[in-house]
Amino acid sequence: MVYSAMPNPGTIILEDTRTCVLHAAPWNVVLHDDPVNYMGYVTLVIRKVFGYPKAKAEKHMMEVHQLGRSGVWTGERETAELHVHQLQAHHLNATMERTDADA
Repeated sequence: MVYSAMPNPGTIILEDTRTCVLHAAPWNVVLHDDPVNYMGYVTLVIRKVFGYPKAKAEKHMMEVHQLGRSGVWTGERETAELHVHQLQAHHLNATMERTDADA
């Protein structure tokens, strides 16, 4: 808020100067099943890219194996793009998609 005094003593005008900051919806990094990579390798890459402990990486690997996909990470778009590229560099099938935060 900005306060300004008017020429008339005792008169104050309030001007609203607040701004609204819109945050972009987060993005999901999705790892998809493929018939090429071994489960142990997928677990190793998940641990390397995200720094997850073994149990969490294995959980995601099993989701990929059993359900065909797993949402392995959620956050800002730029970081999601980086993670997708890192997974793809290890020959894993990964994509990113917007969350349903706008719905």
